[in-house]
Amino acid sequence: MRVLVVGSGAREHALCLALAADPKVTALACAPGNAGTAAIAEQPGVDPMSGAAVADLAARLRSDLVVIGPEAPLVAGVADAVRAADISCFGPSAAAARLEGSKAFAKEVMASAGVPTARALVASTADEVAAALDEFGPPYVVKNDGLAAGKGVVVTADRVAAAVHAAACGRVVIEEYLEGPEVSLFCVTDGTTVVPLIPAQDFKRIGDGDTGPNTGGMGAYAPLPWLPAGTVDEVVRIVAEPTVRAMRARGTPFAGLLYLGLALTARGPRVVEFNARFGDPETQVVLALLDSPLGGLLAAAATGQLHRHPQLAWRSGAAVTVVVAAPGYPASPTTGDVIIGAEQEGVLHAGTRRREDGAIVSSGGRVLSATAVGSTLAEARARAYALAATIKLPGSQHRSDIALGAERGEISV
Repeated sequence: MRVLVVGSGAREHALCLALAADPKVTALACAPGNAGTAAIAEQPGVDPMSGAAVADLAARLRSDLVVIGPEAPLVAGVADAVRAADISCFGPSAAAARLEGSKAFAKEVMASAGVPTARALVASTADEVAAALDEFGPPYVVKNDGLAAGKGVVVTADRVAAAVHAAACGRVVIEEYLEGPEVSLFCVTDGTTVVPLIPAQDFKRIGDGDTGPNTGGMGAYAPLPWLPAGTVDEVVRIVAEPTVRAMRARGTPFAGLLYLGLALTARGPRVVEFNARFGDPETQVVLALLDSPLGGLLAAAATGQLHRHPQLAWRSGAAVTVVVAAPGYPASPTTGDVIIGAEQEGVLHAGTRRREDGAIVSSGGRVLSATAVGSTLAEARARAYALAATIKLPGSQHRSDIALGAERGEISV
């Protein structure tokens, strides 16, 4: 099987590593890729936002499967263009990717499907924003209705800050605050069958103790030792399957990766958000523990054969990833700095590129992910932080508390 992965982040690096380990994957390309994916995959240039360009590249590479990593190309309809060229594609159509592309649309689908989520109001004017903030009270949860690279959400007790964020976004979804630990659950689906992967937890804020602004994610771990037994089955039953049925009933079946961002509240699981693709940094830890071939799983979903796929196998132990970010991230990251220690096992690249002189330099806000596995969560965490300590990037920043609460047994539902 010849596979083309579209994207250039740590998620795509993790996907490429897992696909390269699949004995049935005979050729692998990643476009446009980064300095890390270049070591394991052919790296042809392409505009990932151009459906015609991606479809043409897939045809030239004689790809059997195209895997689209980021959300923006999916919302732009790149998967539609690939399928129109009669090439199998893992990733939802533009119509189905609206589950991530519009939070208001996602709320509409959840309401029609009876999926438990936070009460919410859509607001476009200052008066509507004020009324919604009054309705729910602090802490205020204000979400950009459109794509914002994981940084479009503000949760604050400061009403002025909430209103300022809403004004900057234009159209927003304002909703009640959900109290409880958050869980990320990836569900692979072909539009009918749903196969959950193991749950993970990520850390959105830039600083230790969940302080500072939201980011695209500063680290993650899996599995979740504190998660009550049966939670995954319950979430698939009350969230994933009803959502997939509702999308199919609309005539816009969702086939690809349905990411469920959940809060485990006193009233039970509630959806915080949907994403239409593998999440970053959770992908790094989930795929590190997957013991089944990834290529076959994604191909089965892309071709409507997921019901025939064997049950997934998972490695024992745990995985932790720590994101090393550029100075100034998330507001104004510094780029172009030389990185030492980037070419090690377990270091996944996101915002990197290789200069003509061979040096690897930073090219984005979240630069690298230091990922490690261990027989216990404590061991995986210690290894991930030891690996992160060997990466030298001037002024870089990373959180010191990824998975710490879980290791200490401080998280409960």
